[in-house]
Amino acid sequence: MPDVTATSRLLKIRHTTHYRYDRPVQRSSHRLHLRPIEDWKQSVRSYRLSVTPSVNITEFEDVFGNFMANFDITYPYSELVIAAESEVEVLDVDPFSFTRTLGQRPTFPLSWMPWELKILTPYLTPQELPDTQLKEIYDYAWSFAQRNKNDVLETLFDINLTLFREFHYLPGVTHLATTAFDVLTAKQGVCQDFANLFIAMARLLWIPARYVCGYIYTGNTGEHATRSDASHAWVQLYIPGVGWKGFDPTNGVLPNLDHVRVGYGRNYRDTAPTSGTLYGSACENMEVKVQVEIVGAPAAPAVPAPA
Repeated sequence: MPDVTATSRLLKIRHTTHYRYDRPVQRSSHRLHLRPIEDWKQSVRSYRLSVTPSVNITEFEDVFGNFMANFDITYPYSELVIAAESEVEVLDVDPFSFTRTLGQRPTFPLSWMPWELKILTPYLTPQELPDTQLKEIYDYAWSFAQRNKNDVLETLFDINLTLFREFHYLPGVTHLATTAFDVLTAKQGVCQDFANLFIAMARLLWIPARYVCGYIYTGNTGEHATRSDASHAWVQLYIPGVGWKGFDPTNGVLPNLDHVRVGYGRNYRDTAPTSGTLYGSACENMEVKVQVEIVGAPAAPAVPAPA
């Protein structure tokens, strides 16, 4: 059983997305991942979703187990506002407790049973890139295993800290089409980019990896002060004898009280907070504001979500 203390943190999250169009959109379909995950470590005290103009919202569980909402707008409109507000209690769990309770530490090379592979294959398949690029990512990943004597846990801790220390957090230099190889060569980007690179490295080492989209509380000022704004991305890796375990390479930490999980998936597209299809030729301007605060603490101004 994980090492759980008696304390927890209650966080309030406000996430507003405002779309403006230069001409009326005739109709559109939308998909949302905005409701936080509910499990033993994270409890959703309250959640409210509002959309302007008024729509009928359908909420259900997607194939990854995330809360998801769909809606259609079937008449012309020029502005769309999607606002989600939630209160989430995050349990204080020692993120390193598994290292003390694990029996035999896993080592490379890893192997999986056939029934495990059926479930884990989507999380073991790296991004489709030229062979030469995948080979360079693999060689980089394997260098960590070699210098840690094939110890899986030490290798993953080393990768997490190295991406934090040697890669430059720089908003605006990457976009959704940026690949893991692009990030490796440029050694700069934002949380999404570092997550994508870590996922590619892990999968090439035969470690199942999934993308995590959520929020992070940025009010901490200790030695592990965060390097990104409130909307955040990190990874979870499936470790033999441990299960899914979170790693945040943007900040060089294992997620705990500052992180609120909203969605898991193979990549960003599976977990995007807002996505949709427009019918028409309107040009879109999108503004996103996210605010995360401790309940009872002084409110901080809303900040734009990172690129």
